[in-house]
Amino acid sequence: MAKKKAAAKKSAAKKKTRKAGAKKAPERKAPPAGRPSALVDTRVVYCGDCLEKLADLPDRCVDLIYIDPPFNSNRNYEVFWGETKEKRAFEDRHASTQAYIDYMRPRCVELKRVLKDTGSFYYHCDWHASHYVKVMLDQAFGENSFQNEIVWRRSGAHSDTKQGMKRFGVVSDSIFFYTGGSQQWTFNPEYQPYDETYVESMYRHVEEGTGRRYRLDNLTASKPGGDTSYDWPTPDGRSVRPYKGRYWAYSRKKMEAFERDGRIVYSRSGMPNFKRYLDEMPGVSLQNVWVDMPALASRSKERLGYPTQKPIALLERIIKASSNPNDIVLDAFCGCGTALVAAQNLGRQWIGIDVSPTACRVMGKRLRDVCKMKESEPNWLAHSTDAFIVRDLPWTIEKLHKIPPFEFENWAVIALGGVPNTVQVGDMGIDGRIFPVGSRPDDQHSMFAGDWFPVQVKQKDKAGRPDIDQFEAVMEREDRQRGFFVAFGYTSDAEHEAAAFHKRTGRWIKLIAVQEILDEQFVQKM
Repeated sequence: MAKKKAAAKKSAAKKKTRKAGAKKAPERKAPPAGRPSALVDTRVVYCGDCLEKLADLPDRCVDLIYIDPPFNSNRNYEVFWGETKEKRAFEDRHASTQAYIDYMRPRCVELKRVLKDTGSFYYHCDWHASHYVKVMLDQAFGENSFQNEIVWRRSGAHSDTKQGMKRFGVVSDSIFFYTGGSQQWTFNPEYQPYDETYVESMYRHVEEGTGRRYRLDNLTASKPGGDTSYDWPTPDGRSVRPYKGRYWAYSRKKMEAFERDGRIVYSRSGMPNFKRYLDEMPGVSLQNVWVDMPALASRSKERLGYPTQKPIALLERIIKASSNPNDIVLDAFCGCGTALVAAQNLGRQWIGIDVSPTACRVMGKRLRDVCKMKESEPNWLAHSTDAFIVRDLPWTIEKLHKIPPFEFENWAVIALGGVPNTVQVGDMGIDGRIFPVGSRPDDQHSMFAGDWFPVQVKQKDKAGRPDIDQFEAVMEREDRQRGFFVAFGYTSDAEHEAAAFHKRTGRWIKLIAVQEILDEQFVQKM
């Protein structure tokens, strides 16, 4: 016995020594106000390949993922403003369906890793590769995690019989809906109004005095349970029971409450029926075919010119259904940022990723203009709920030298607060337009309406006098009093010519160096 006590005492001493010498586990700090997680930053737009950016995110940190990646089709999805050279590069890279699936597979595996077990994942694609995408997603997420194929009717009827294409018109996209693996994923059902013919046939009674439509429901059930066998008194002094094999669906106490509330209507036989009002019904549960939100019209105020831009109502429906306020929403191919705007407007946290610097700048501008957010590192670090940041843009001279010319042009125009051209061919010497405050037309695609200033961009170390001469001709042709020219630098002849042009014509050409844009000194010149 003494030996056992000594051994126990010695063992306890060893445990105490190990405990004293062990490192204290770091305490997880409570998330700051406006930040749902201490492990992941939100309200951030990352510029870069999502395969690399996702690797920096921890496991199971996102509640909802929506992606609308470049599809394997002839439509120009990756290019922001429809530049021909970039379209050829896209077609070369995704020359086959297999190449496209090989490109997307590792990215979907990473997306599965960062999705919470209780989270939801939506993959938006068109018919060109949708069946291959479904097989790939089954492998990445598991067949049992598949919930729906949502069919979105993006356009009205049209003919696909041009140039010998004898087939039915294609008017829809597919959205594949998967969940993270748990059986407890978030889902908030949405309801739509009843069809008019259904209302007329089912809710054909109209209440006098109130005008409320209602229908009559049976108050009996096929199975007994609780206080469901009793005689019910009718207004004419009789009493009734359910038909043979039926029982009252409610207790006597509940039926009496219905009677007091005027919710019972009696048939000629004396059987009570429940008065069910139309305005108390939620509507028809939303199904997997969505026909009530077409793609954006060419003159829609919401439209930015981005080739794959989706209506914000579509993203709001998905976000409402599969997330709750303050949940984290991720779009890893976020383009012009529709999912981010919808998430911000609905009180969700969000993370955006896109490989295009132009798209990231458009996202930033849209978040500022539409959501009234501030692109501010200090405010974001202070956890302000209306602040966001854009990470990893090519903010150095060296990186800006390397990006494609059309990306450079769009970056410069957007940085000046302007609107880039929607085409790169036949731009007539104008790469973008700046609309003074209060003069921008209601239709943002009517570029020649109202007052505007032309912008010319050259990806040159030194723009020379010939460049300025050409821009002078543009300003005189368009009868513009002020214009902006962007380059990395200028020759002395270019600077002298711009000054002489003003002296000669009264028109101003503001020469802006790229470094001034990076240092935000261009605001003084504007």
